Amino acid sequence: MTTRAFRMKLKPGAVEEYRSRHDELWPELSRALRDAGIYDYSIFLDEETLHLFAVMKLWPDNMIKALPQREVMQRWWDYMAPLMEVEAGNRPCEWPLERMFHFA
Repeated sequence: MTTRAFRMKLKPGAVEEYRSRHDELWPELSRALRDAGIYDYSIFLDEETLHLFAVMKLWPDNMIKALPQREVMQRWWDYMAPLMEVEAGNRPCEWPLERMFHFA
C-alpha cells in the first residue's frame, strides 16, 4: 500500500459547490479512480484558508501516473476548474505533503 497526501486550494465562495459536485461524483470517474489503483481517497477542508488536504491510498501496482491522460479525468478537471486554483490544462494545483507521523 502507498499513501499519497497533497494540498489543493479552493477559490473564495466555492466550498458548497465543491462539496456538491463531489457528492455527485460521476460513476465513470469513480471507475477510473478505482481502475488506477486508488482504493481510499478523502479530501479535507481547512475553512480558514480554503486549503484542501487530500489523502489517497493506492495499491502497490497502481496506475496513478496514467490517470491524467484519461478523458474522464480531463473533463472532471475542466468541470472543477472554476472552483479551484489550477495549472495549465485545468489540472488542480497540488502541493505534496510530507508525512510527519503515522500510527497503525
